[in-house]
Amino acid sequence: MSQAPGTRTPPSVSTVIPCFNGERYLGEAIRSVLDQDHDPLEIIVVDDGSTDRSAQVARGFGERVRLVAQPHAGAAAARNLGVQHAQGDVLAFLDADDLWTAGRLVRQLRVLESHASADIVIGHTEQFVSPEIAEPERLAFRFDPGPAPARLSGALVVRRPAFERVGGFSTALETGEFVDWYLRAEELGLVSVMLPEVVLRRRLHRGNHGVVRRDAQQDYLSVIRAALERRRRAERTS
Repeated sequence: MSQAPGTRTPPSVSTVIPCFNGERYLGEAIRSVLDQDHDPLEIIVVDDGSTDRSAQVARGFGERVRLVAQPHAGAAAARNLGVQHAQGDVLAFLDADDLWTAGRLVRQLRVLESHASADIVIGHTEQFVSPEIAEPERLAFRFDPGPAPARLSGALVVRRPAFERVGGFSTALETGEFVDWYLRAEELGLVSVMLPEVVLRRRLHRGNHGVVRRDAQQDYLSVIRAALERRRRAERTS
């Protein structure tokens, strides 16, 4: 179809979905991206060595979803591999058990188009207990149901050159890799715009609730220490 004179070509968006044994929720996550009212849209599911039917779920969407596979290496490595295969001008991410909200992509892209200096557009997130969790088990899921500023990869869109300037997600971290990436982006002076509305719904379920691992705490401490050390080095050289 030819483009009308004077109209601007919308940016192409690549959405990367890392997935490890996520067959139960992956289809719903993919549909939340397909239901967005922005086109063209590229969805790349990176199968991180799953042993369930995750790959079959992704293949069930046909040509609308590209499936890339790797031996199990973690979410950070899976996102990085997805970016390597991505062709879009703008990058977006979604975990296999979470959901994008309706219309979020258009709203975020409008900010990028109207603010040339903006590199990143991020929004708020809300948590919800997965519907298959019945009472009284649901009572054990203690969380703030209200919207909160997101520090999750699924809540942002980023211009591809800006992402490449920061570099990929740290594969040395099992958790906290997005916080690490975001801190590095801020240190480089990337401009981020925070939208007030919810753009991501984070699912709480048996596989991700109530587990506060010692190694996870150590990962976040490592992220903070690394950021402080980079700041000290910058101050010494300034």
